[in-house]
Amino acid sequence: MDVTSAPHQIPPEMALYAERHRIFELMQALMEALLIYRPQDPVDFLIGHLQKDSDEVPRVFMLGPPASGKTTISRWLCKHLSATYLCPQDLMHDRKLKKSREVLACLAQQEPLSDELWASLLEERLSADDCVDMGWVLDGFPETRDQALLLQGRGIAPRHVIMLYAPDTVLVERNLGKLLDPFTHEVYHATFDWPIDFMVQRRLVAPEGISEPATASRLLESHRHLPGLLQAYAKSHKAIDADQPCVDVFAQALSFVQSRPPSKAPFLPRVILLGPPGSGKRLQAALLAQKYGLVSLCLGDLLREQVAGRTPVGELIAPFFESGYPVSDSIILRVLKDRLGRQDCLSRGWVLHGYPRDIDQAALMKHTGFEPNRVFFLSLPTEVALQRLCQWATDPVSGERHHSLFKPPADPEVNQRLRRNPKDRPERVEVKADLYHQQVRELEEFYEDGIPVNADQDPYTIFEHIESSLVKSLPARGP
Repeated sequence: MDVTSAPHQIPPEMALYAERHRIFELMQALMEALLIYRPQDPVDFLIGHLQKDSDEVPRVFMLGPPASGKTTISRWLCKHLSATYLCPQDLMHDRKLKKSREVLACLAQQEPLSDELWASLLEERLSADDCVDMGWVLDGFPETRDQALLLQGRGIAPRHVIMLYAPDTVLVERNLGKLLDPFTHEVYHATFDWPIDFMVQRRLVAPEGISEPATASRLLESHRHLPGLLQAYAKSHKAIDADQPCVDVFAQALSFVQSRPPSKAPFLPRVILLGPPGSGKRLQAALLAQKYGLVSLCLGDLLREQVAGRTPVGELIAPFFESGYPVSDSIILRVLKDRLGRQDCLSRGWVLHGYPRDIDQAALMKHTGFEPNRVFFLSLPTEVALQRLCQWATDPVSGERHHSLFKPPADPEVNQRLRRNPKDRPERVEVKADLYHQQVRELEEFYEDGIPVNADQDPYTIFEHIESSLVKSLPARGP
């Protein structure tokens, strides 16, 4: 594009398509794969990479000191995500791998496996169909920074790295109570995780290297290599305290694994705020506009501007205002499409509140090409809405608004002359709230990525919730 002709009128359909299909992330993944593998035929390689469709499958390294719960959390993640479980012990005894003879020779001579051999085993195992199609969780490897750098050089890069940690006293106590099922390789604990099955209880054995001196030596080695591992995975790791119930550790690990890394794609916010009367839509829209420069749009204000300006569309709207009937959807859509198509909305983004009110209006808005990329549903009990709205009154002299609970007038004389807006009567607020609750279920189904927000709290707490969902990528959908 010629930069001298800016600003460019880019059709909104282009941005919608790019965001919906994650074109930027797709191109980024393809370029990364090209630079890592450096194939002789880039076109055929890219075609094969796209056919695998494996960019969204889990690729997880589970790291941490001995007895931190790596195996338990890894297996739980694999069961929940339908991913492949991998660990160094399985790689050593996998006879299907080409390097298995070298591994057996090293084991026979009681020699440690070289880092190159480990990397070759893992590289071959990760190329198998189950790992490519379903993803994988690698338990306990790499153990050193050199191993991590070697894996990176071979293109083995996890999407998420989980670092478990706990006090040494806790880890030693855990390790001393470990028991292993030699048939299933499940790890149990004599105190914290005793198996229910009597047959499993009978065949449990103590794993090798769990004595207190051996555990202390392994912990010392783990602490020595931890800073290097953190440096190797500085931008993709999450540290989780393992000194808490396993279910809590698993919940944090699962939340992290299911999150997407921050996207570097250009993002233009197009936000819709929906909620019953009194839920604070206008205030949240103003806060978003103030902090991020979005264009704040209220449908009622747009319609009133057309009437006040005596535009041709305003002349069509005026009879509806005079009669009290809702403005027809076709006129609303005409006004909305014109406003959203202006340069400020196209270049800065927008936040629209109070529209659409039902699924028909949402479908009509979608057909215009102006689709939101974030929809927030603000929930508020009707009794709280009545408390917020029905106790406002205006001073006819100063024009200042007062609330009998939150902002009462200090002067009794001012209190005497306050006037309430008929629109804030309890019966009218209840009707609007009931109408919203009748329509919101269908709107939630229409906007399946909609984000629920509890509006019965401090406005700035609500804004922080909305802001966090605005600046972060939406979580990946399940299959």
